[in-house]
Amino acid sequence: MRPLDGITVVTLEQAIAAPLCTRHLADLGARVIKIERPGVGDFARGYDERVRGLASHFVWTNRSKESLTLDVKHAEAAGVLARLLAQADVLVQNLAPGAAARLGLSWEAMREAHPRLIVCDISGYGDSGPYRDKKAYDLLIQSESGFLSVTGTPDDPAKAGCSVADIAAGMYAYSSILAALLQRAMSGQGCRIEVSMLEAMVEWMSYPLYYSHDGAAPPPRSGSSHATIYPYGPFAAGDGKIVMLAIQNEREWARFCDTVMQRPELAADSRYASAARRNSARAELASLIAGAFSTLNAEQVVVRLDAAQIASARVNDMHEVWEHPQLRARHRWTEVDSPVGRLPALLPPGLPEGMAVCMDAVPALGQHTEAILGELGYSRDAIDRLRSEDAI
Repeated sequence: MRPLDGITVVTLEQAIAAPLCTRHLADLGARVIKIERPGVGDFARGYDERVRGLASHFVWTNRSKESLTLDVKHAEAAGVLARLLAQADVLVQNLAPGAAARLGLSWEAMREAHPRLIVCDISGYGDSGPYRDKKAYDLLIQSESGFLSVTGTPDDPAKAGCSVADIAAGMYAYSSILAALLQRAMSGQGCRIEVSMLEAMVEWMSYPLYYSHDGAAPPPRSGSSHATIYPYGPFAAGDGKIVMLAIQNEREWARFCDTVMQRPELAADSRYASAARRNSARAELASLIAGAFSTLNAEQVVVRLDAAQIASARVNDMHEVWEHPQLRARHRWTEVDSPVGRLPALLPPGLPEGMAVCMDAVPALGQHTEAILGELGYSRDAIDRLRSEDAI
């Protein structure tokens, strides 16, 4: 028994935000029917060919789904969609601005016919305001939300290495749908959920926003160091390897001075006697730490940090993450099927203990079209006709 067994999700989705949301719903047992363009599919299928010819983004966000190809502009598409939605619990879409409404798939258009349906609309900027009709992609939202202004080096802003704006929107959509399903269980009524990528990302930016409240200077771009806490970030050992460490409070600072740097007198130095003072004295402290680490290799630095109970980490590349000993010790890797064979997949974090998570195949384009249409009552001849008309 999975939490969402018996829940059907119909999704008109592309790229990352909506597919990530619905993949998490599928993880919990929901049946997710992904509607794709005939012959082309979700354009994320073509982002790259790094996973034995499949796109890395697509493999990540689309396992455990059924792929139904349908030209939503075809004359008979509305009938197919109506039959799907009659048995659906959730509709998710992140089409171009206004596209779902033009297809008759707005909450207002469907609420009378489908009062229990939960409709989740994901867009770049929301369905009102001066930016309503602007297209939005992850990097553009990172820029608009102020993320780029606090990320990177003092000389150059830098985007995040993964799609953080898409992920933010997808995760808010996922959690909001779960809340709406709980609400429907009590009220019997569906609802509309609207998730804006900009609003999701600005929520994540609340610390920098509050830090710069009332016209105060915003956090500076500080590379891989923390913008306002020091020492917190990368430090080179004598062998040239980088150790990442973090000092969070005065107790840790005292232990760092005593056990790691072996300079206990620094803990009592008034120049470094608070987080704010240490942040202001970054250049001096950087020199002191570099001197203390210069005679040690990275492993020796980590041994001292562990002895002082100071948080530290390796700067892993992707190949090292695949082999991470903690993930392997906790048995976090499994495999899923795909059109190119079995592929490794990370088990979703934070699931109820003992739950058998759904880890089904990444679908080929249109793999389930005929089976789904058959369920909806379409005959073999009707399916063949729709295919001959390029409707599916």
